[in-house]
Amino acid sequence: MEYRTLGRSGLKVSVLTLGTMTFGGSGAFAKVGAIGLDVARRQIDLCIDAGVNLFDTADIYSDGLSEEILGQALGDKRKNVLVTTKARFPTGDGPNDRGSSRHHLIAACEASLRRLGTDYVDLYQLHEWDGLTPLEETMAAMDTLVRDGKVRYVGISNFSGWQTMKTMNVCREGGLTRPISHQIHYTLQAREAEYELLPSAVDQGLGLMIWSPLAGGLLSGKHRRGHATPEGTRQLAQWTEPPIYDTEALFDLVEVIVSVAERNSITPAQVALAWLLTRDAVSTVVVGARTEAQLTDNLKAASVTLTPEDRAELERASQKPLPYPFWHQRDTASDRLGAADLALLRPFLS
Repeated sequence: MEYRTLGRSGLKVSVLTLGTMTFGGSGAFAKVGAIGLDVARRQIDLCIDAGVNLFDTADIYSDGLSEEILGQALGDKRKNVLVTTKARFPTGDGPNDRGSSRHHLIAACEASLRRLGTDYVDLYQLHEWDGLTPLEETMAAMDTLVRDGKVRYVGISNFSGWQTMKTMNVCREGGLTRPISHQIHYTLQAREAEYELLPSAVDQGLGLMIWSPLAGGLLSGKHRRGHATPEGTRQLAQWTEPPIYDTEALFDLVEVIVSVAERNSITPAQVALAWLLTRDAVSTVVVGARTEAQLTDNLKAASVTLTPEDRAELERASQKPLPYPFWHQRDTASDRLGAADLALLRPFLS
């Protein structure tokens, strides 16, 4: 297992993280999995044996049940691993039971600590943007949690480029604890993050954590043109993340992924995961699984090395056109591009 620093910090994380959205199976999250305590313990043991040191959850997953199961399943192993959770979404019916206000974040963190059975979380993430709460209030609350010892590092998730930059500036100007990570959706199928999120991560020293790296299983090779949707999948359960706007383009891409996998005697899922680990600023890829076989397969991606030919083929099959102003910068500014610019423009310059 390879370990990378999480952004501009000294924290080393495994390139694969276990995501626990499948733990619990309460409410709408039953569509993605309903893993109980015994299976969770087995998955955690498999991950630790493979070298995984980071476990990701959120207070919204199965209404907190995911956190409870993760805490119980880790048990004494907690002291040897890293745990991250998130807050922002509703945790109750009250008007203040949501968002990124000081009131909600501190209460949500304390509730998460109780469910996880721990005194602190290693990384506490803002799960989504809150356009109503002043960022100064939000980041001061996160800073308070760090100073109180309840949180060791802070991160953001699902922010846009301008929201990311505003957050970093508020922290800089206020002398507040700055985020070290940004958890985003990014796959061979969904490459929009390359326009702003990868460059901002490179520029600001944020480590990218990738959620749903197989596009809800769509890039696993099980979903192919002319084949029935497999039983037991999120798609049959009508889970809508990520949205697919061009099914035919998706199937074309899957055929290329399958071809690369067959040529290398690996699985399509391993190809899609290994590709992400080659991208700028990516620190870790969050994988989850309903079954032990899926998890074992995903963990093997950490040792996959794609050839330059493989990467070029995947690039041709998945690359999106450059929107303005990036095509203009490619054509007129290529003599003075920095590392953040090249996170997007590098493939378009050859």
